[in-house]
Amino acid sequence: MAYNTIVYENKEGIGIITINRPKSMNSLSSELFREMVEVLDQIAVDPEVRVVILTGSEKFFAAGADITEIRNIASAVDAHTFIKGAHAAFNGLENLEKPVIAAISGLALGGGCELLLACDIRICSENAIFGQPEIKIGVIPGAGGTQRLPRTIGVTKAKELLYTGDTMDAAEALRVGLVSRVVPVGKVLEEALAMAKKIARQAGVALRITKDVVNTGLSLDLASALAYEARCFEMLFDTQDQKEGMTAFVEKRKPNFKDR
Repeated sequence: MAYNTIVYENKEGIGIITINRPKSMNSLSSELFREMVEVLDQIAVDPEVRVVILTGSEKFFAAGADITEIRNIASAVDAHTFIKGAHAAFNGLENLEKPVIAAISGLALGGGCELLLACDIRICSENAIFGQPEIKIGVIPGAGGTQRLPRTIGVTKAKELLYTGDTMDAAEALRVGLVSRVVPVGKVLEEALAMAKKIARQAGVALRITKDVVNTGLSLDLASALAYEARCFEMLFDTQDQKEGMTAFVEKRKPNFKDR
């Protein structure tokens, strides 16, 4: 399927979504949100796709919401319609059963920063710049910035960024845990692909369960989260992959997982 705002390809079982709005610095529009939901729905039911990479261009991952669209929002009702689309796309990424890696280069500001926060793993290039500058135009982040950012980098640092609208570079993003790796400019997609291939070799059922347990557990108290983890651990002993994985380990060979 052809899209206007994104490019999608399946590269040997790795689904690659590329934000493709070069004339507007990869800004996020309602059309992009709709197309993101469509491609995520496609990926969700495609058994060949095991891991997803979300990326942009070398200079712009996504430079925020499309200001030409935002400035025409005239009421709270209009704002609700716009942000509902963003939530559908971002929650779709977060709730997709398959791991999602953000490969970030250049500017990741406002909605762009919120977008990458919905991904499971974040890798960036040395030229990456992150921030939530919404306060500077009299609004707040509306697509997860006030919620996912504190959960990712801690409340104090998140509030500093949210209150000042300041940005941080790749080194600081690595230090505070926003990203897990920093690579030279031009190498971020290569690094993300290498990681995606490594993840794709793992047992599919266990991968899906791992993502669910981590995400669900974050919204539970510790005792409930530990109980949920235990039940999921127990459930995996009814899978063929568990038996194959442990047998392969004992026999000192690579496992042949069937995702069952």
